[in-house]
Amino acid sequence: MNTNYHNPVAITFGAGTLAMLPALIASRKTVLVTFPEAAGFGLTKRIQDMLGNSLIAIEPDTVANPDVASLTGMYQRFWTQYTDAELIVAVGGGSALDTAKALMVGTPSGKFSELVTLLATGKPFTPARVKPLITVPTTAGTGSEVTPWATVWDRTPGAQKKYSLHLKETWPEAALIDPELTLSLPAGPTLAAGLDALSHSLESIWNVNANPISDTHAISAAREVLTTLPLLMKDLRNPALRARMSLAALKAGLAFSNTKTALAHSISYDMTLNHGLPHGIACSFTLPMVLGRAVGADPQRDAVLAQVFDCPLAEAPAALKAFLDTVGVSTDFASYGVDKAEADQMIHKALDGVRGKNFIGVAAR
Repeated sequence: MNTNYHNPVAITFGAGTLAMLPALIASRKTVLVTFPEAAGFGLTKRIQDMLGNSLIAIEPDTVANPDVASLTGMYQRFWTQYTDAELIVAVGGGSALDTAKALMVGTPSGKFSELVTLLATGKPFTPARVKPLITVPTTAGTGSEVTPWATVWDRTPGAQKKYSLHLKETWPEAALIDPELTLSLPAGPTLAAGLDALSHSLESIWNVNANPISDTHAISAAREVLTTLPLLMKDLRNPALRARMSLAALKAGLAFSNTKTALAHSISYDMTLNHGLPHGIACSFTLPMVLGRAVGADPQRDAVLAQVFDCPLAEAPAALKAFLDTVGVSTDFASYGVDKAEADQMIHKALDGVRGKNFIGVAAR
């Protein structure tokens, strides 16, 4: 079988590797995109001191699940005021990295509304201008540091929608993954990020785009999350466990960077947009249900999934539910205010979605 796997991101991994950021920047004029709490953690000042005169501006106010309203002013400011910028450095969780990816793609007018119009078509396009991006994740889960995708939400009443940015130009130039940056992450975001990584790994396996290389990353990532996340939740300041989760999240990102996600993520968009569920929980609480639909759909995929679990594959959905119970995540739609009728409708809609169609069990509806 011929296999094609592509990921152009230059990856640096290891404790203390944030110190390598100046070498990666190589004196280019840089705009730092980060999250508000970074200043309180001393992270913003640390990066300022590292970069010196190379740092020409800071955008410190990224928001969770960036939307049209939060991005519009930032985008116009970036493309009109920082005209000499040569590079973006994104430091933070998935939302900060998604924000930076939205900023890196310039429209002819410099207006974000023009980019939204292009995203609404759902078709690839050639950006008028592009700034290169270096990603520095402070969570272990999103994988955004090694993928070309970003999610932009529109929460306008009556027109709520999710847009996906995905261009060959939006691959990061480099990713610097320092597990020490995750040590201060509280329990809630730690759990959500870890479950996002688990979802990425499993979603890349029960996927029509899977290949042996993505499978290798996915199996290793899923097994590591299943083993490590419960331990980490009891010992949040453990550097070794943080490093293991950062590496697992990276492997999961490398897996789904080539396959995209599938049904669980497709369901998650409605759960986040309409029920306010954090992304990591929204894309993971359905994993046992989706796994149950995946088992038996494809013998080759069954063989790969079987390598994730230390039990017969037929028992794996129950084992996965027990794992989620252990970390305090309900797998019942009703726990999130969704009745059976709405849940069924949501699943049916998700199966017809772009990501849902990647699911190997789509014919089993």
